[in-house]
Amino acid sequence: MLMTLAIILVVLWLLGMVTAYTMGGLIHVLLVVAIIVVLVRVIQGRKVL
Repeated sequence: MLMTLAIILVVLWLLGMVTAYTMGGLIHVLLVVAIIVVLVRVIQGRKVL
């Protein structure tokens, strides 16, 4: 489920970069949060996928 969320956020981030809407800032924040969650899971030794 976490990986699905991360993929969705990456797609939304790319769409924000292409369209350059003002909501791009929110998408960037969500992408950073998703990356931090994945990194925490890796550091804790849990399976990411």
